[in-house]
Amino acid sequence: MLEIQGVTKIFHPGTVNEKVAIDELSLTLNDGDFVTVIGGNGAGKSTLLNLIAGSYTPDEGKIFIDGNNVTKLPEYRRAKFIGRVFQDPMVGTAADMWIEENMALANQRGKTRGLSWAISQEDRAYYKELLSSLDLDLESRLSTKVGLLSGGQRQAITLLMASMNHPKLLLLDEHTAALDPKTAAKVLEITQRIVETEKLTTLMITHNMKDAIAIGNRLIMMNNGKIIYDISGEEKKNLTVATLMELFAKAANGDLANDRMLLG
Repeated sequence: MLEIQGVTKIFHPGTVNEKVAIDELSLTLNDGDFVTVIGGNGAGKSTLLNLIAGSYTPDEGKIFIDGNNVTKLPEYRRAKFIGRVFQDPMVGTAADMWIEENMALANQRGKTRGLSWAISQEDRAYYKELLSSLDLDLESRLSTKVGLLSGGQRQAITLLMASMNHPKLLLLDEHTAALDPKTAAKVLEITQRIVETEKLTTLMITHNMKDAIAIGNRLIMMNNGKIIYDISGEEKKNLTVATLMELFAKAANGDLANDRMLLG
């Protein structure tokens, strides 16, 4: 479902601020893979997601989604392939629009749009059905402005919006990092339910090692723009946070993970 071939991304090339963010990275995700991605600050995690989403263009290498070469496609041309949830709950929704209006926009992602704007009763019934699955009592608040909701409620709605129309790939960029622990746990529960129900191929960045171990069928560790560990199957099931820290320290020549990873 996702194939990255020898991708490199360099920021400020040829200057004193040159930074190799992604270094000849290759990665393949099979249909239905749920991959968690961990690594210290500056490891290249968010840059990788931005390259996949089209926010950045690679300097070298190719990116394929479901067999389609998207390497040079702009971000809006990849919308029909990708659903994305950001760290900031404010980013994924339009605060001044109603819940149903936000969902209607998401429902049109990647489709040809006409001149009319209307939400049918059939649409509303569909949105209510989706919202009821969140168990947050939002299905009765379709005409509530999204900006009046809590961060957790907004992230839950953003997850629904990102997964509508069954995207080829779901990208989660530390989507619980800005939430309190209780709300983060709820959003993660919703995430797992949506991914499993819709059978979505998913790439999730997290600083929380416990979550990285517990969630998904595969774990990737990054350092200095490279994938240094790719763990799946029984090996992943048997992982512990202590083992993961040892692996990171070994790969980083004794330079342990940053505070966010340790606290996570």
